[in-house]
Parts: sequence; C-alpha cells; structure tokens
Amino acid sequence: MTISYLDGMIQIAVIFLSIVAGVVAISLFKSSHKQEHLKPWKPLIIGLVLFAVVEVLGALAAFNIYKSAYLTHVLVSVILIVLVYSLFLQIMEAKKWQA
Repeated sequence: MTISYLDGMIQIAVIFLSIVAGVVAISLFKSSHKQEHLKPWKPLIIGLVLFAVVEVLGALAAFNIYKSAYLTHVLVSVILIVLVYSLFLQIMEAKKWQA
C-alpha cells in the first residue's frame, strides 16, 4: 500500500516538474527570437516540450488513465533526433564564432 502511495506522489511531482519545464521552454523560445546566438536552441526547446509530454503520458499510465507504449517510444525517438539536430546546429554556431 505504501509503495503505491509513494508512486502516486512521485507521479504528481513529475507532472508538476513537466509543467515547470514547459514554462521554461516557452520563456527560452521568446528569448531565442531576440538573440541571434540562441537560434540553435529552438529545436532543443521543442525537445523539452516533447519531454514534458512524455512525462505526462507516463503519469497517466501510472494512474491507469491512458496507456500507449507505442506513442511514448515514438516520442522518445523524436526527442533524440531533435537533440542531435540541436547539437549539430550549436556546433555550426560555435564554428561561426571561431572564424
């Protein structure tokens, strides 16, 4: 009984932290329009929002509200692709600063 109670509390904390991550992503997205060197961070911000979605889906699955293992696996793959693309853009931006 205490394990399920602890699991529920952790899932509620995950939802709260996912909302915080979404707010941070929105604020970063607004500042990336103003500063040129933050343009490569836009895909990273999209990855952060997708991570928040995956965490919310995980919490819904833990409470037996909605389960879709396929959707969460696809979203994690998309997050990985977005992270690699963002890293590539950041490397290109760093090369511009070195030249």
